[in-house]
Amino acid sequence: MAYAGVPYHAAGRAKSAPRSHRSYERSKRMLDILMASVGLAVLSPLMAIVAILIKLDDPRGGVLFRQVRVGRWGQEFTMFKFRSMASDAEQRLEQLLQLNEIQGKMFKMKNDPRITRIGRLLRKTSLDELPQLWNVLLGNMSLVGPRPSLPREVAQYTIAERERLHVIPGCTGLWQVSGRSRLSFEEMVALDLHYIRHRNLRMDIGLIFRTFKVMILKSDAY
Repeated sequence: MAYAGVPYHAAGRAKSAPRSHRSYERSKRMLDILMASVGLAVLSPLMAIVAILIKLDDPRGGVLFRQVRVGRWGQEFTMFKFRSMASDAEQRLEQLLQLNEIQGKMFKMKNDPRITRIGRLLRKTSLDELPQLWNVLLGNMSLVGPRPSLPREVAQYTIAERERLHVIPGCTGLWQVSGRSRLSFEEMVALDLHYIRHRNLRMDIGLIFRTFKVMILKSDAY
């Protein structure tokens, strides 16, 4: 897989990782499987209620939103979320690109007209992200890591920004607990690269608990 003519499977992937790093990767995967399994079991009643509310609010669309994202080494995968937008949201995106409220290669709009009534609540509380626990079990996402980008965003990445693709993308990370939608794309990348270069199991666990705190006390999501 390559974007903008740059193959991602060559450089970093070919080198064998140090033993300590391989041990961290194994421990991280075990943590992912354990917490995702427990999370799905405990939160299944809440997820069922959310699914019903989504259908009541907009019966025309499905409960889940599936979107192609770019994971480690540029490999594409299907990411799951609870649908928070109208069923024709993707078709209407082109009309809204000029209203983007975040600097850089991502699209963010606080009063996005495509978001449904229940969708605003789901985004404010981050409940729309819960189905990504399935992605964690499948192994194409981790609990902690850089957020997976869209192919059209990755196609515009600089060489430095492509370092985000050296690790498995995550459900949460430094960006989510450090300002989220208030940050520019460049600030998000800087936080992701800091995480990639300093990550360890203690940091991962700390970020998971900080995410719970942010979800309970406040939210910068939209």
